[in-house]
Amino acid sequence: MSTTATQDSLPLTEATFYILLSLAPGPKHGYAIMKDVAALSGGRTTLSTGTLYGALARLLERGWVVRLDDDGDEESGRGRKAYELTALGRRLLTAEAARMEALVTTANLRLAEEPK
Repeated sequence: MSTTATQDSLPLTEATFYILLSLAPGPKHGYAIMKDVAALSGGRTTLSTGTLYGALARLLERGWVVRLDDDGDEESGRGRKAYELTALGRRLLTAEAARMEALVTTANLRLAEEPK
């Protein structure tokens, strides 16, 4: 994906930003993502199961995350799905963080100016 295509994907929604940020250190299962997003946002962003899995479906479709299947719980026989950030997803997350940093820098410079 080119830099222009990356920029065309920005800005990210707050939920998307936090989901990608949650996956930055490594793969996580859905419930762990929900808990991490709440912690990262200081409780400001809480994702319902439906919201999370809808967002993950879009991120999978765009190629920003991939789903990893594990063997699951031996007792229940159910496989648990984990999600992992792709290289493209990491580039977008990095670009969004840089975009947000530039906004904050501009705002701080403007706020530091003496009122006229």
